[in-house]
Amino acid sequence: MFLPTTIKEVRARGWEQLDVILFSGDAYIDHPAFGAAVIGRLLEAEGYRVAIVPQPNWRDDLRDFTKLGTPRLFFGITAGSMDSMVNHYTANIRLRSNDAYTPGGKAGFRPDYAVTVYTRIVKRLFPHVPVVVGGIEASLRRLTHYDYWSDSLKPSVLAESGADLLIYGMGERVVQQVARALRNGYNAKLLRKLRQVAFMAGKDYEERLDPAETIRLHSYEECARDKRAFGENFTVIETQSNLMEPTATLVEAVDDRYVVVTPPNTTLTTEELDHSFDLPYERAPHPRYNGKGDIPAWEMIKHSVNIHRGCFGGCSFCTISAHQGKFINSRSERSILDEVRRIASMPGFRGYLSDVGAPSANMYRMGGRDKELCRRCRRPSCLHPKMCPNLDNDHRPLLALYEKIRAVKGIKKAFVGSGIRYDLFDDSPYLATVVKHHTSGRLKVAPEHTEDAVLKLMRKPPFALFEQLNADFQHICRREGLPYQLIPYFISSHPGCTEHDMRSLSAKVLGKLHFNLEQVQDLTPTPMTLSSVMFYTGENPYTHEKVYVARSQEEKRRQKAYFFDERPAGKGEIPGKKNGSKKESRPKGRQSQTDSAKSGQTMRPTPGMRCKNR
Repeated sequence: MFLPTTIKEVRARGWEQLDVILFSGDAYIDHPAFGAAVIGRLLEAEGYRVAIVPQPNWRDDLRDFTKLGTPRLFFGITAGSMDSMVNHYTANIRLRSNDAYTPGGKAGFRPDYAVTVYTRIVKRLFPHVPVVVGGIEASLRRLTHYDYWSDSLKPSVLAESGADLLIYGMGERVVQQVARALRNGYNAKLLRKLRQVAFMAGKDYEERLDPAETIRLHSYEECARDKRAFGENFTVIETQSNLMEPTATLVEAVDDRYVVVTPPNTTLTTEELDHSFDLPYERAPHPRYNGKGDIPAWEMIKHSVNIHRGCFGGCSFCTISAHQGKFINSRSERSILDEVRRIASMPGFRGYLSDVGAPSANMYRMGGRDKELCRRCRRPSCLHPKMCPNLDNDHRPLLALYEKIRAVKGIKKAFVGSGIRYDLFDDSPYLATVVKHHTSGRLKVAPEHTEDAVLKLMRKPPFALFEQLNADFQHICRREGLPYQLIPYFISSHPGCTEHDMRSLSAKVLGKLHFNLEQVQDLTPTPMTLSSVMFYTGENPYTHEKVYVARSQEEKRRQKAYFFDERPAGKGEIPGKKNGSKKESRPKGRQSQTDSAKSGQTMRPTPGMRCKNR
């Protein structure tokens, strides 16, 4: 059965009261790629009575927030698989006309800053019931952060929303511990001992913290006054997030209170991760959506398999390592193959897996050879500025997994749709195997730029590696007689990128290499990324080096024009485009992340849109 979503479904189970009620900004899809379903199923497996209220109406009499009554333990709140502002607005701050996580792709079924809006409503209606927030929006807004859509620094979402507790990162292990701590009523002392949570505390609590295991960040007010203080905070937060065995508690003052963030947990074991994926999901949208249209995010992933968590690439603009962690957490072959068999038995499955992937497609079972060196490491990336000599980038376990997936009855093709890190390649036959057996005709990679100075700020490899990949790809295709395409992704308007850099990119990619670009991204600075910090402060927080930032929408439009060799002829003028376009104002409380560079082109998925964050 699906988890209940109405009082009728609750009563059908014979329940008089629920233990946990979850509110989500997404439609309810009972599948391991969607966070609310995973949290609900995990708690159900522990014996708790759980229900989900998907996309509650926050604009009417609020009956969606009261219809299931008062939970015995707590309310859980998430904005969904994406930050609600990323979900709502394009990079040039225009309201999107669709929502991939809603039936029919319809927009308007979740509020801006959904975690804050939902939490305030619940706290007003049920002031004495604990509210626990989580998911990517809460996770990446747990401390002072730059908010692109209001063009301002915002304090922790805890301070704005009034939530009692925040779970950051991937929350499977933590949410079970929270439920146990609340089993006999709200116990702040027990909750505050948990790892990977954040909460608001008074001065008396802050003063009792062990100085040897506490890092006091600049206050929100200091950051608002001094951009460099904000940058210094970020370097501490990122460094602590990327440690293998962190021990420090972070404390940040806001007004006369303190945001306290306990250290993250160590990476889940393979057994724990398998348990999360092996739960009895219905692997489908709830029947309440029958006849309301397809849910685009579900259609995109329903025949895909996620094989691991985390990413050690450390790209400046990406939220994956900030939310999922730097260390790879791989599923067992048994768990993956069981899921492949379940997909093969699904009605309507025609034999084609759309993606055997992860945040980065080819990091399965990779990590440091000497774990003691990893414990001492403070690098945000295992690949930048060059590959760590301790990194075991052996592709053989992944190639063996691919071979076993190809052998599953009912599988005709298992495509790799996730982006491949070509800077991980060694002398293995990985590229040839992927091109021959796992490419649908278009292989996706992400060089992001061509110019060394910009790539350095992005934490991406030199463009020469992409040129070598392109040559190898073309050679393999000619040898195998395959008419395939290499699809590179690029970013405009990244901090440090000037119009001259975009001119050079255009000359190299469109001119020398003759690519016809389709999927491109105009950077939107998202919370808790190095790129957003550089965008706001105008400098690299690690070196204090000043960086150029294309801030205005006009500057961003001019940079993006070079992707299609539409070189600006004059200020505000792009050949082939209508001049005098309506000026875009920055809406209050509005936001976005990824923008399709050309009308009608497929939008490039962001980390949140890939449904792999929860």
